[in-house]
Amino acid sequence: MFQHILIGQYFPGQSIVHRLDARAKLLAVMILVVVIFLARNWLSLGIICFLLFVLVLLSRITISYIWRAMKPILLLVIILFLIQLYTYRDGAVIVGDGIYTITEEGLTQGAMIAIRLLALILVTSLLTLTTKPIVLTDGLEYLLRPFERVKLPSHELALMITIAIRFVPTLLQETERLLKAQFARGVSYRYGPWKKRMTALVALLVPLFVHSFKRAEDLATAMEARAYRGGEGRTKYRALQWCVRDTVALVVVIIISGVIVYLRYE
Repeated sequence: MFQHILIGQYFPGQSIVHRLDARAKLLAVMILVVVIFLARNWLSLGIICFLLFVLVLLSRITISYIWRAMKPILLLVIILFLIQLYTYRDGAVIVGDGIYTITEEGLTQGAMIAIRLLALILVTSLLTLTTKPIVLTDGLEYLLRPFERVKLPSHELALMITIAIRFVPTLLQETERLLKAQFARGVSYRYGPWKKRMTALVALLVPLFVHSFKRAEDLATAMEARAYRGGEGRTKYRALQWCVRDTVALVVVIIISGVIVYLRYE
């Protein structure tokens, strides 16, 4: 159920998106996340969807893999769509009466919310799918260096963010393993008294927390065994290199983002 979640996973490859500098990809993702929130019409969302489609093709990640990864979040997307559909009252009435009234504006807003959420998940997932965790850490550290002036440790902060992202698929896999073990013992989370279902949920959460702390302790032990003492004085085995293609990619994203911002405020 959870093995297809994209966030936190790395998809090995040698595509042009994989070879882009981590700093360029991080900046592009930050810009696109803001732009996705700013998109308020179909033309803007269409441009964003086309850009993401091109990025998926350039990354050489199969569409079927992306689709399998999107299925676990479809329920959330549908729920948000229905909330917008039945709570938005502006615009001409299409069908229904009372609380079940569906309006043109409600349908439009619901569809836009759904597309916006899918785009957000896809653009952030493409970052981790095409960037190795260690390279992502280096890129984050570089972008966070200005905060060192206010005594924020850029290396440690970047490492914490990367580890948190990387642990998402690990925790999801452990959750799935525990769920299968519970189902094999006849535990049900859908049927039965409310109190019984809550007890079953506690039986799932407690071992999950224990496993998480154990994983964190193992990681800390491994880092100490390798004499990790923070970012001060550390050198890089592979230095980040900004190339012409990184500049071109970032400029393209900025231009497209500028067009979307213009379409919002025209």
